[in-house]
Amino acid sequence: MKLGNNAGSVQVYDGYGYTTNFFITGHVLKKNKSARRHYTNNSLANTIHIIKMFSVKPLANIPVQLIWMGYKLYSVTRDDGFFLFEWKSASKVAPGWHDVKVNVLDENEAIQVTGEGRIYVPHSTQYAFISDIDDTVLVSHSSFILKKLKTLLTKNPYSRKVFDDAVEHYRLLSIAHTDGYITNPFFYVSSSEWNLYDDLKYFFAINKLPQGIFLLNDLTSWYRLLNTRKTKHNGKLIWILRILNDFPNQKFVLLGDNSQKDPVIYASIVKKYPERIIAVYIRNIDPGKEILTTDLLTDMEDHGIETCFFKKNSEAILHSKKIGLINR
Repeated sequence: MKLGNNAGSVQVYDGYGYTTNFFITGHVLKKNKSARRHYTNNSLANTIHIIKMFSVKPLANIPVQLIWMGYKLYSVTRDDGFFLFEWKSASKVAPGWHDVKVNVLDENEAIQVTGEGRIYVPHSTQYAFISDIDDTVLVSHSSFILKKLKTLLTKNPYSRKVFDDAVEHYRLLSIAHTDGYITNPFFYVSSSEWNLYDDLKYFFAINKLPQGIFLLNDLTSWYRLLNTRKTKHNGKLIWILRILNDFPNQKFVLLGDNSQKDPVIYASIVKKYPERIIAVYIRNIDPGKEILTTDLLTDMEDHGIETCFFKKNSEAILHSKKIGLINR
């Protein structure tokens, strides 16, 4: 597919690196200036914006070029406009955030449009954290389809709610067993679609949740968004397995809720990597799943994993202090 003049845009998602291995992703999309976000308390305006966010058109087979510390790497977008770069750096890169550029090229390798992104290289800390988003930190009502859609369609990052004490719990976890200046890495792995990437980043920044890497689900269209069938969760498991593989020296804490499949996914992770997981935290969102969740957490405890099944983050904070995960 040819890009055409002024016809495309590139969305670059924050990536990460460990020692000399690096990874970053993004999408090339047909340009849609009208999708630019204007935050308002008007529910109809928010609905229109969300529909626009889910009306983007991906561009397939588009050549893309990554610029990284003087190096140039090349890739091509998939059918859904998604691209991925993986590479090794010739030298060790300092911890912190590092800027990258991704160019969209035409058939003659001329630059058509440029997007900017970042690579996060964590400090070598003892712990790392993998957290779900919806109904773990962000109130989403995932167990109630109509309420979930109403919340998504009528709210924005400023009007969406964070669970009480979730920010404080995550802040304490971010500095656990560090000197307070170096923070532990956070990976936010969700079944939410890439369409929501910018809004999720704004929500986390507004609420002062720890900076981290967002790993989301496939880009989708607005009419599929309105389909009430259950979200696919295989992508979440794949992302988590990748993180564990990419950071072999870290011990992990998993945080989620029981509105969807987090307990089942985390149980499978614990069975495969019991020596890598320190603790599992599950928010009790769905009373109908309490027995199943309790059984799964009990099985995790049989593998030597600390677990906490909670309704309020104040309970989770007390548990984290009890097991020595955070300072008293």
